[in-house]
Amino acid sequence: MNRRSFLTSSSLVISGLSLSPFVSSVYFNENSLGMSQKAKQAIINALPNAFRYPDDARSKLINELGKEFKLSDKHISLGNGSSETIQAAVQYVANKAQKEGKAIQLIVPDPTFNYAELYAEPLGVKIVKIPVDKTLAFDLETMQKKAQEFDGISMVYLCNPNNPTAMLTPTAALTHWIKSAKENVFFIIDEAYAEFVSTPEFTSAITLVEAGYKNLIVARTFSKIYALAGLRVGYGVAVPDVVADVDVFVSIDNTNTAGAVAALASLKDKAYVEYSRKSIDVSRQMVVDVLKELDIEYAPSHANFIFHKVKGDVKTYQNRMKDANIMVGREFPPALGWSRLTLGTPEEMRYFVTTLKAFRTKGWI
Repeated sequence: MNRRSFLTSSSLVISGLSLSPFVSSVYFNENSLGMSQKAKQAIINALPNAFRYPDDARSKLINELGKEFKLSDKHISLGNGSSETIQAAVQYVANKAQKEGKAIQLIVPDPTFNYAELYAEPLGVKIVKIPVDKTLAFDLETMQKKAQEFDGISMVYLCNPNNPTAMLTPTAALTHWIKSAKENVFFIIDEAYAEFVSTPEFTSAITLVEAGYKNLIVARTFSKIYALAGLRVGYGVAVPDVVADVDVFVSIDNTNTAGAVAALASLKDKAYVEYSRKSIDVSRQMVVDVLKELDIEYAPSHANFIFHKVKGDVKTYQNRMKDANIMVGREFPPALGWSRLTLGTPEEMRYFVTTLKAFRTKGWI
């Protein structure tokens, strides 16, 4: 379906979706569409029993997630957003190293989503940052070398697609490393944006969990394509032994009833998911078209945001966009001169495209 037919087709307009006004692109990669109508109704239906603890709702969600990936419920760890899954995984590995009296390090690409670093730092974990290469791709070879040379336990955090670049790490290279890694290497694969990926070049690391590999956990979230960021629902997928060990560090009753029922309804609402994905596809293409037209360098995007070059100071560009009621991302060192733009609805991106063109006429971009 092309852009015009998507924007005009009434068959794809889901009742109850409230499209945002032409004011801004969102800043933290939220989904401007808002949650599905079925998720909203699930919350309303659950309110009369909200005085009870969320055990039943959590169990139903865990079971459904297991079925979604053709795994058991014991392969699923629920989290307060995927951030808690990342935190619990870091704590699990750090605790393991402490018990075994071994040194520990966290290897991360740079730039990337920094929560693993923030959780590891207070635990005394050594942070090893490996800059992305000139194409903004992960330097897997150097990361692997750092893990091999280390006399202790290495955690490797990889966000795929990466935040803030929205770029993919080739499945073949990543899979080869995970399969061939020594026992002292544990992988935290953050797939917060995986549902936006449409290229056959990408295969979720969950396939490695299905194959029984014990040296990884895959973090997923309901914050992005499902638009439930404020309800804080995420999960990890790993073999049962790893899930059991990670769950020791997860807070009890970490998923509230509203979040659990909304996530469950969203998971089953395939029409909304497809609409959400298509909306981002259309918005992405609109931005790509104008970036090409204006000859602005950008990274290939496989998520709901685009990383693009900015003329001059990024902070100045950010402030000028703010004056135009558009919130764009900050600079992400060491990738200097780049800005992360979250993709809103096609209506919002139409306003962004018009503004960007106006910036060009003023010599600002």
